[in-house]
Amino acid sequence: MLLESSLGKLVGSVRGGRVVESRLAKVTERIRSTEPVPLRIRLWTGRSYELGPDPAVTLTVPTPNALRYFGSPDLMTLGEAYVEGHIGLEGRVAEAFRVCERFTRAVGRSSAFTPLKRAIHTRGRDKKAIEFHYDVSNDFYRLFLDRNMVYSCAYYRTEGDGLDAAQEQKLDHILTKLQLRPEERLLDIGCGWGALIFRAVEKFGAHAVGITLSKNQYEHVREQIRARGLADRCEVRLQDYRDVPEQGGYDKIASVGMFEHVGLNNLVAYFRQIQRLLRDGGLALNHGITSVDPESGVVGLGASDFIERYVFPHGELPHIGLALREMAAAGLEVVDVESLRRHYAQTCTEWANRLEAHADLARAIAGERRFRIWSIYLAGCAYGFAHNWMNIYQALACKQGGPGMNPLPLTREFMYRGS
Repeated sequence: MLLESSLGKLVGSVRGGRVVESRLAKVTERIRSTEPVPLRIRLWTGRSYELGPDPAVTLTVPTPNALRYFGSPDLMTLGEAYVEGHIGLEGRVAEAFRVCERFTRAVGRSSAFTPLKRAIHTRGRDKKAIEFHYDVSNDFYRLFLDRNMVYSCAYYRTEGDGLDAAQEQKLDHILTKLQLRPEERLLDIGCGWGALIFRAVEKFGAHAVGITLSKNQYEHVREQIRARGLADRCEVRLQDYRDVPEQGGYDKIASVGMFEHVGLNNLVAYFRQIQRLLRDGGLALNHGITSVDPESGVVGLGASDFIERYVFPHGELPHIGLALREMAAAGLEVVDVESLRRHYAQTCTEWANRLEAHADLARAIAGERRFRIWSIYLAGCAYGFAHNWMNIYQALACKQGGPGMNPLPLTREFMYRGS
């Protein structure tokens, strides 16, 4: 019975493969004649389908069963097939993403935004989501991040800036916008590996508290505080933002690359907590990725589905209009908004290139599957930001109140003094 069942599945797989291969042949002929794509698909038989001249990328299909991923392809199905080892890739990952995006469009997939299925965000679920993404290995992240381990959009004053310089410029840009002064107290919500709080203490003379839900990040920052001799001015906590207790205890608050995890339904509560923690006249800066769809929908073509499954579970991106509305509803007066979309395209390109340059070491540290996930993710983010699939904004705000509550100068010149 077992042998018969296995043979039955094999026969069904071969027959199904023939159907998909027949469809693939027709699709190939149509694409070649109407909108060529520089892609080659090579089957286990040795037969190849070229969807355009001079293919830059080859996808290899080792079994008839793997052809099912080409039955109705999008970025999710093709990404899944690659990550799970059902198809192979010859060529650079960044080029493969670009080519496969063209392929899915040519097949007939729409790039329209789809409604977001809002997740329930609890302390427990959010902690597991953060651990899923960040608690891979600090050594893995070191392969592609800058020397300060900053895992967020860099700030390029010129296109020739190196990643190390651009990330330090980003840290200074944030702290300068916040007008951080000696002896002030700064809270960093989602502090990562600590670069911002270390900069705040060592360069700006402040006292800083960083919070994270990642145990790996927490242990790293705690060790760095000890090694740098900053225990009297710097603190890290393994803590949810909802549980920070010091009402009115902070002069300045920064949140960098964190509110994507908050959830659309929780935005008002998130910003209200920031408002509650600020002293009168305090300033807050929120730095986060946003949807470019006015309805806060997610990117089509299966890209968002891939990120949800493999990279950022329960991540939700609001449109900047929604984010600003919720900030106002929470009692924060938004005084400046800056888009860093092109900066993030360049940042992600550098990350993707660095990871690919250390591919063998990345595989040794995190395994083949994790390497494939991150290589697709970083290449896809670089492409997505470059093509305005999503945006990223820094929104500077002060606690609402009377005439004396806004401490900022009348012009924006203070942000660039000494640049």
